[in-house]
Amino acid sequence: MRLSSMLTIFLTFAAAAVICLVAASFSVQLIEDSSEIGVRDALDEKGMTWAEVEANGLQVSLTGIAPTEAVRFSALTTAGSVVDAARVIDGMGVAAQEALAAPKFSAEILRNESGVSVIGLIPTSTDREYVIARFSSLEGSNGVTDLLETADYPAPEGWESTLEFALSAMSSLPRAKVSVEAERVAITAITNSAQEKARLEQNLRRMAPRQVLLQLDISAPRPVITPFTTRFQITPDGASFDACSADTDQAAQRIISAAKAAGAENPRCTVGLGVPTPRWADAVTASIGALTKLGGGSITIADADITLLAAPETSQSLFDDVVGELENSLPAVFALQAKLPEAQDPNAGPPEFTATLSPEGQVQLRGRVNDDALRDLTTSFAKARFGSDKVFTATRVVDDLPSDWATRVLAGLEGLGQLSNGTATITPDSVQITGNTGNPDASTEIASLLAGKLGEGSAFDVNVTYQKRLDPVLGLPTPDECEAEIGAIVAAGKINFEPGSATIDASALGTMDDIAAILKRCGALDLEIQGYTDSQGGGDMNLALSQSRAESVLNELRARRVVTNSFKAVGYGEASPVADNATEAGREANRRIEFRLVRSGAVATSGENDDTTENTPTEESATE
Repeated sequence: MRLSSMLTIFLTFAAAAVICLVAASFSVQLIEDSSEIGVRDALDEKGMTWAEVEANGLQVSLTGIAPTEAVRFSALTTAGSVVDAARVIDGMGVAAQEALAAPKFSAEILRNESGVSVIGLIPTSTDREYVIARFSSLEGSNGVTDLLETADYPAPEGWESTLEFALSAMSSLPRAKVSVEAERVAITAITNSAQEKARLEQNLRRMAPRQVLLQLDISAPRPVITPFTTRFQITPDGASFDACSADTDQAAQRIISAAKAAGAENPRCTVGLGVPTPRWADAVTASIGALTKLGGGSITIADADITLLAAPETSQSLFDDVVGELENSLPAVFALQAKLPEAQDPNAGPPEFTATLSPEGQVQLRGRVNDDALRDLTTSFAKARFGSDKVFTATRVVDDLPSDWATRVLAGLEGLGQLSNGTATITPDSVQITGNTGNPDASTEIASLLAGKLGEGSAFDVNVTYQKRLDPVLGLPTPDECEAEIGAIVAAGKINFEPGSATIDASALGTMDDIAAILKRCGALDLEIQGYTDSQGGGDMNLALSQSRAESVLNELRARRVVTNSFKAVGYGEASPVADNATEAGREANRRIEFRLVRSGAVATSGENDDTTENTPTEESATE
């Protein structure tokens, strides 16, 4: 009995133990599953599908390769929000990171009346002190605000040459913003005139290295035209503008269309400021139409005053009809004065006063003046405008001249001063300016000047021809043309030196004057002044002598006020001979100075096609 009871008790405890073990195992499995599923769902919800989750009892292991350290930490945080963070085992790795790319180096430069500001990121290898010193040396600079940062990465290809170009460009940009990148320079600037804008754009494009992408946004304000003047004439030779002003591009097109309808060929009109009324184009087109009906004469509109001069042969009835129609069609602000002059005797005497300007700049004053005071005044005025050594006076004093004669003479001289060459002719009835100019707006400017000086109803005639070769911008020679011109001068008059020295011989000073004159017209050039010698003497001595002689030429150009910032003086010794050094004539030819453009970082030398040389230029010998 007792044995059976004990067995029963034992079996009961055994069964209870098995039940507890099964329950505990089930509980652990339930906890593992719930933890694993909960963490897995939380990670998937945040897009961390790369992470693997495995539960082992109360512990939750995370494995997998995280994209970054920050993502790995985020996965740990996410798992810790589902289960106790102490239960999370980190078995994750982090993907290898690529080397950090070099930053984009750039600089923004702003220059105005307040000074220079520069901001950006430049390589550590760039000489920062040199850059700031260049800005500080700019004329008119009121200080430099330095906001540059540096980074210790290699400078990108082309960075240094691009930055150097930007530094050089700033010297001619008093009001500008310049953006600099490795191979790109963007310039936004303001100039005072269209001529200055064209000149600046041309010089900047010449200076820019070939690998630099240059973007220019240079603006010029519209000119202020005072008085606002348009003058149109129809003569037996055809119809043309002496001056044409418009307040808008649309108004200019209307006026040009009216001029073409009257027979003008290729007319142009200046768009400027100072128009007296928005209905300016209405008045101008109506006036041109009236002159077309008359068949000849001139119409001058200065601000709100209109002067119509019909051709002397015009019939009175036609004149009256056309003038009446014009008066009724003009806007109310305009006042019309119309004249039908009497036919003039073609055999009348010579002009009363003439001033002639030659292409060389010489001025002759001939004809009549009121008194000695006016003669002195015209002479002084001409000397001040054209140069005291260029004026010849042959005027005489008479008494029967109009009261406004002095005003007419001085206005004619002032108009003549805007031409490259020409003549100002003053008579009691008119002022006539004829000649040539390199300024496409000279006719408008002269007509506006005469209209303002002579007053309402005064007759004048402007017959000015624009010539591209005289244009200070478009007439500039190209760098290649400059190189060729200098080469021709050097070929005609060699630059010689005193024997064994770097002193230029007096016989070559005229040649230096001619070269300086060309370089002043050519503007900024990347030019190398090359010195060469013959083969006599030591190589090192020849090299030093040729360098000294090239520098002497450079100094002579500076003494003649040539801008030489972009010039280099280089001596090449006895390299690249152009003749046989075995003869005296050959040695004389080899002792020379050459002027060569620097192209694409390489200098074109006279010996570059010589198989015996290695593109190494030549110098002059100490035996010269």
